[in-house]
Amino acid sequence: MRIARLAGRTVLLTDGGAVDVPAPYARDLFARWDDLLDWSRSATGARPYDETELEAPVPAPRQIFAVALNYRPHTAEAGYEEPDAPLVFTKFASCLTGPRTTVELPTGHVDWELELVAVIGREARRVPVEKGWEPVVALTVGQDLSERIAQLAGRPAQFSLAKSHPGFGPVGPALVSLDELDDPDNLELTCELNGERVQHDRTAGMIFPVPHLVAHLSEFCTLLPGDLIFTGTPAGVGNRRVPQRFLTPGDELVSRIGGVGEMRHRFRRATP
Repeated sequence: MRIARLAGRTVLLTDGGAVDVPAPYARDLFARWDDLLDWSRSATGARPYDETELEAPVPAPRQIFAVALNYRPHTAEAGYEEPDAPLVFTKFASCLTGPRTTVELPTGHVDWELELVAVIGREARRVPVEKGWEPVVALTVGQDLSERIAQLAGRPAQFSLAKSHPGFGPVGPALVSLDELDDPDNLELTCELNGERVQHDRTAGMIFPVPHLVAHLSEFCTLLPGDLIFTGTPAGVGNRRVPQRFLTPGDELVSRIGGVGEMRHRFRRATP
């Protein structure tokens, strides 16, 4: 099942197009998730749709968690040792945008970070690692766009604000239920900038896989339906290249995760 937001409506994406989700399910998406799964198996009435009208599939999560240095090659390229526990920061919900938008570039150095995003569907507290997948009902593609000058200016560095400019949290194109995936622990990630592959790895390379992240976060916070967990980015970000490389007006960034979906974003300079 692939659930998306299309021009303000909650829809099921199928090979034949988009099907409007019945209002009772759309109003309380996660509480009715299992019923929605049953309905999706026989849903009819698909219509063609314009992908540019897709919006962030979770428009207003109450909490957005993000994880730094969760792939060993990225940890090494950043010059750090492997962390003993997940390094967690937040992104603010106002940064969310859909999978096919144009993002304004603020002053500074804006970098890409392709990430698998786990979507919480059930309230969870103190979840053991062996049950860490249970509160997760879907996965989606994310970009943790980051303005590096502000991010790294402080001592210690302060991540959240520099990663929360408008449009700095693209997610989509849909919420993909776990039954759609052969192995949700081993998905291929590919990020391309203007047709050049800049990031490539598999989620099996995470230092702390999704169940570990859910267990760790739920020790501190109650996880709520609709919460998003950006699970970390692989190697290949722009500020660790020699020479450094950052996003510029007119660039096209393609973010793809096998079995989950693809996003495409363009960039322009922010207007005064």
